[in-house]
Parts: sequence; C-alpha cells; structure tokens
Amino acid sequence: MSAESTLNSIELERARAVLQSMPSTGLFAGKEWLVSPEPFLLSADVVDQLERLGHWLFKFVRATNHLYFQSCKGKKPSWIKEYFEAGKPPDLIRAARANPDVLPAVIRPDIILTEQGWTITELDSVPGGIGLTDWLNRTYSDLGFDVIGTRNGMVDGFGRIFPKGVIAVSDESATYRPEMQFLAERLHSLRSSNWEVVRAEDWEFPQDVPVYRFFELFDLGKLRYKDRLFEGILKGNLRVTPPLKPFLEEKLAFGLFWSRPLTQFWRRELSDRHWRLLRRFFPHTWILDPTPLPHNAVIPGLEVQDWNELKEFSQKQRELVLKISGFSERAWGSRGVFIAPDLPHHIWAEQIEKALAAFSSNPYILQRFYRGGLHEQKYLDVQTGEIRILRGRVRLCPYYFVVSPREVVLGGVLATIVPPDKKIVHGMRDAIMVPAAVAPE
Repeated sequence: MSAESTLNSIELERARAVLQSMPSTGLFAGKEWLVSPEPFLLSADVVDQLERLGHWLFKFVRATNHLYFQSCKGKKPSWIKEYFEAGKPPDLIRAARANPDVLPAVIRPDIILTEQGWTITELDSVPGGIGLTDWLNRTYSDLGFDVIGTRNGMVDGFGRIFPKGVIAVSDESATYRPEMQFLAERLHSLRSSNWEVVRAEDWEFPQDVPVYRFFELFDLGKLRYKDRLFEGILKGNLRVTPPLKPFLEEKLAFGLFWSRPLTQFWRRELSDRHWRLLRRFFPHTWILDPTPLPHNAVIPGLEVQDWNELKEFSQKQRELVLKISGFSERAWGSRGVFIAPDLPHHIWAEQIEKALAAFSSNPYILQRFYRGGLHEQKYLDVQTGEIRILRGRVRLCPYYFVVSPREVVLGGVLATIVPPDKKIVHGMRDAIMVPAAVAPE
C-alpha cells in the first residue's frame, strides 16, 4: 500500500470515528455539517495571540460598561446612553442599571481570517456552540490532536462560572437545546455539578438558583415569570449571566470605540498598547445617526456629510456591511446583515433609508467589509465515502470564560469553514465545523 493510500485510510478512519462519537440526541436540532478528519490547524504564534485576546476583550467589555454608567451619571455625554437605550423598554433599562459591576462571564468574538490578518466582526453576547465545541475538543483530542483549550477546557471553563444552576433556553434558541443538554451532562459527570437545562418561557427564576441565560433580551416578553426575573435582579438576589444589560449586546459599541470624541477614554481604559491592538482587529465602524452635521464637517473615514451620499457610492467604494445593532429578532443569526458590494444599487439605497428611519428604535451600524481569505480543509463526503478538500472562508470563534477580572480562560476555538461563494460565514449543511488545534512544528 502506498503512503498516500495509507494516509487516506487513516483519514477515513478518523472521520468515521468522529461520526460514530456523535451523541445519539445530536447537538443542533435539525442541523447537519461536514465532518473533517482533522482540526483546523493554527501556528503556535496565532494560538499565543488567541490566548491573550481574551483579556483584551474583557477590558473592552468592562470599559463599555463603565462608559455607559458614566453617561448615566452625567460624567460622559448623554448621547452615549441614548444610543444604548434606544428602543429598550423601561423595565429592562432599570434592570440593566441595577448591578453596575456585573459583567458577562462568557465572551466570544467572531473572527474572520482575511488575507491581511484577523478582523473581529462582532462579540456574540449569547453565543451558541459551547456544547458543540466541548464535544469537538473531546473527540479530536481522543484522536491525538493538540486542541486549543485541551480536551476538557470548555466544560471546565463553564463549570468555573457557577458551581451549579440552570441553563434557560428559549424556544427561539431551541436549535441549541441538545448541545446545552450535552454540556449539562458533561458538567455533572466531570465536575459533579448540578446543572439542568430548562425552558426559559416556563422557568420560575427562584432566587437561589443561578441562571445561564440562553435567550435574547427581546424575548423577555415571552417569559411567564419575567417579573420574578426582574425582581431578583433589582434586589441583587439572582445571579444571571449574561446579565440583562442590553448595552453590552449592541454592535454599536464598536462604533463608539472608533468615535473620535471618545478616543482618550478608550486609550485610558484599555491602555495605549491594547487600544492600538484592538484598532487593528476591530473594523472601522460607524453608527448611522441621521442628525445633520455642520456645513464644514464630514463623517471621518467615509468623508461624506450626509449618510444619503452612501447611496451613490460605486460598487468598488461599497466595501461595507450594514447591520442592525441589537435588541431585534433580526440582530442575530446573520439576519439583518446587508453586504453592500453584493446588493443592487437600488436595494442598497433602500436599506440605507430603512436604517436611518429606524435610528430611534433600532440603530444600525456600518462597518468596513473584509472578505475572508481561502483556506483548505479536508472533509468526508458521506455520499461517496471519500475524503475531499474544501477551499473556503474561515470564521474562528474562541470561547473565553471570565473566572475573575485577572483570569480569563480560553476553553476552546470553534472553526467554521464555508464554500467561497458564501458571503456570511456561519454553520450550515455545506460547512465544515471542527475545533482549532496547534499545528505540529
């Protein structure tokens, strides 16, 4: 047998082992993806940078929280809190202000690998994939790969947030219920942690049971015991993560990071070095505020005086993406995302109009758009039983668990590789999903 045939046989055996180790209940309800015989390999230098990134992003989240409360107290301009509170119900704003120091315990950036390096398109506030990445890390570690975060890094990181509690999953997020059930079982078996997955709409929110919130804030009205949830938060008796702080779930925080009047604030809060690093990773972002500018002013980076001028941009000028900032059923799962170069001129103009009209209730942001570079990854073609190669675009999702302000732990990295014709990178039937691992020297 030739060396090539031997390698192909080993890869087939690995891919089949991955399929056979899939939990009988599945991980994503009704979803499938392509299986690879190996993880997505990253150099030791990139892995080292990913390890450090969690602390930098925690400082950004903490600074965003501080910025909001300074605006509430009148120590920073009022337009900051007005941006963050647009369209939010009063009871949610009260809950958001109740516990100033509480921050999310899980941080997950969406990282696109471009020809020029990374770009962090957003921070996912209620990230899916925790149970999936735990299963992937365990499975590929058992195949002999040096997965990032180690075999049990995801379950250990999650278990350090709370020793026990419930994972409250909404019907809107029901696709992820199987992976959360898998995670709860792993927590029980490895850490003797008493975790339970519950339906968020029916959970009574007793004060002594911590909650991992796996429902969006715009779903609060569907919760039967919403008033008990708010009562526990306002009294400080109920631990919930992510906290009910919509201002930490707004994409417009990236726009404030790029705001010139706030430059000194960010440099001071982050340190000059970390501010410069995040300037490299965060794409230039603007908040579509329709307030007229003075006659002698332009929007920095776009050099226009009125947002309507964007409608006349050529396709080459339109390397931009338009997104709903948050607090909308269309603000997650790649809904409400409009990639300008791929839209006909009249559709792009219509979306600009809608974005400006929605400012008072659902602000939009505009970002520089960077296409992912192409990377090769092997996968199993289940129809033919052969190992094939997909040359596609890659999104990395590292999961950081905030154990304390001084300890932010990287539990694992989920890599999603999609065909090159897909403009938005996310899990789908023809995508490969694997853990990231350290490439052998």
